[in-house]
Amino acid sequence: MPLIPQPPPPAGGALLARLHAINAEHGYLPEEDLRRAADDLGVPLSQVYSAASFYAAFSFKPRGRHTIHACQGTACYIRGGDKLLEKLEATLGVKAGETTGDRLFTLETVYCVGSCSISPVIRVDGDTYGRLKADRLPRIIEKYRLAEGQEAGGEEQKAGGRGQEA
Repeated sequence: MPLIPQPPPPAGGALLARLHAINAEHGYLPEEDLRRAADDLGVPLSQVYSAASFYAAFSFKPRGRHTIHACQGTACYIRGGDKLLEKLEATLGVKAGETTGDRLFTLETVYCVGSCSISPVIRVDGDTYGRLKADRLPRIIEKYRLAEGQEAGGEEQKAGGRGQEA
């Protein structure tokens, strides 16, 4: 049985470049933009979706301006990571995998951020907060809410990927 002929892939990573551009513009990959990219690049829509779904950096649903990763790895979980996740869900009004209605936060679970020594841990964008108790979460969330439109400051400081106590 002969294979169905497929057009060659776009040259020089044009498809990934286009996906990154769409993602940068919208924060996710809207269907109409993916259809337009397929037409512009002369590739089947299935090839565009195949590439987009392969990379975790892309989402087909709108995402928040800030991504919160709640660690549920063993060290975090046994030290209260599950309680942190419950408090985050209650504070934000969304479940893990969802985005707040104002598109400010997307809440996700991860199974290790490599900060077991300061567990339980959450990461907001690249900022790591460790040795957390659930009652500290609203203050961290509020810091990011207040930072919209102004420079973050005050008593909470970003860790820039390093662990910090909160």
